[in-house]
Amino acid sequence: MAEQESALFPTYSRYPLTLVKGEGSRLYDDTGKEYLDFMSGIAVTALGHAPKVVKEKLVAQLDELWHVSNLFSTPNPEKLAKLLTEHSSADAVFFCNSGAEANEAAIKLARRYNQKVLGNDRYEVITFHQSFHGRTLATLTATGQDKVKEGFLPLPSGFVHAPFNDSAALEGYVTDKTCAIMLEMIQVEGGIIEADPAFVDEIVRLCEQYNLLLIVDEVQTGLCRTGKLFAYEHYGLEPDIFTLAKALGSGFPIGAMLGKAKLKPAFSPGSHGSTFGGTPIATAAALATVEIMLTDKLADRATELGNYLVDKLQVALADISWVNEIRGRGLIVGIQCAGPVADEIAAIHLQGLLVISAGPTVIRLLPNLLVTKEDIDTAVGIIAGVLSAKETVNAVK
Repeated sequence: MAEQESALFPTYSRYPLTLVKGEGSRLYDDTGKEYLDFMSGIAVTALGHAPKVVKEKLVAQLDELWHVSNLFSTPNPEKLAKLLTEHSSADAVFFCNSGAEANEAAIKLARRYNQKVLGNDRYEVITFHQSFHGRTLATLTATGQDKVKEGFLPLPSGFVHAPFNDSAALEGYVTDKTCAIMLEMIQVEGGIIEADPAFVDEIVRLCEQYNLLLIVDEVQTGLCRTGKLFAYEHYGLEPDIFTLAKALGSGFPIGAMLGKAKLKPAFSPGSHGSTFGGTPIATAAALATVEIMLTDKLADRATELGNYLVDKLQVALADISWVNEIRGRGLIVGIQCAGPVADEIAAIHLQGLLVISAGPTVIRLLPNLLVTKEDIDTAVGIIAGVLSAKETVNAVK
């Protein structure tokens, strides 16, 4: 009998796997096959699958309170906001459900601060080519990739896209309508490209000179993955606003927009909201997650294991001419190849290792922050085997 047609909209090009169970760095499909997970749900399950401490906090919260709306105070959001502000440059937090919503809140806050607090009519946000900021109408417009915008015209005004890492060109994009500059410290979806320190210095200079807000999108880079709690710390700067999601809840949906105290008057009562933002359940998961990250110094571990992973890849792939470069920071690692990697990713999956792309020619590795050296050795061996086979096929051709 033919397989029943899915009742879901076909918005995802899904891999031909049905996953039913996860524990630590392992996933299992509906046939019982085991996979080593180097995707982490696209940087979400940063503590591995079903971490025990997070599960215990969730179960305890389920016995107490699920939802009352943000018209009432509950303990967990206050505790989580305090924890995040104590360990960052921010003074206040707005909780939501996703990275796109966090970035949407950041854009709204930047506009409203200028218009309601500073009393000007600025509204434009400068973002960068190949950036990725989300799938809502505003955040896909902010994104510097045309492919996510097809079929959604007309797009909202207020976004200007500048070349990434081009310090000389940047000032030319600032106008009397500019209210903020928004960037990722690493363009992960854009191919795992780090912001150049001199470029970041120029952004900071322009923000100071023209009284612009600096927004940093930390949705994928935040929370230890790059070897710091937040990636902006590598650059010694303090953003006015930054955003989090993905790893914050260990797989439970939650996002956060964090900002400086001067911005609080712009988000006065009734100016913004989210029905499910910062529920007792979501913030219980996030509290447990962040506490583990801090207590166990997982940022330091990401640096150590990231260096180990890159070193192993450099040795294992050294003789494969199809591999152009290995780059990344902490446990965000990309293997830049000479052509499309879709077939190689499929072959790697068949060998029991789950990886993902970052653009058409980059294999992206996102193991959880508790990954072991033994698992890294296994993953590198699988990748090297598949890419060596590709090299052999190319040689025959």
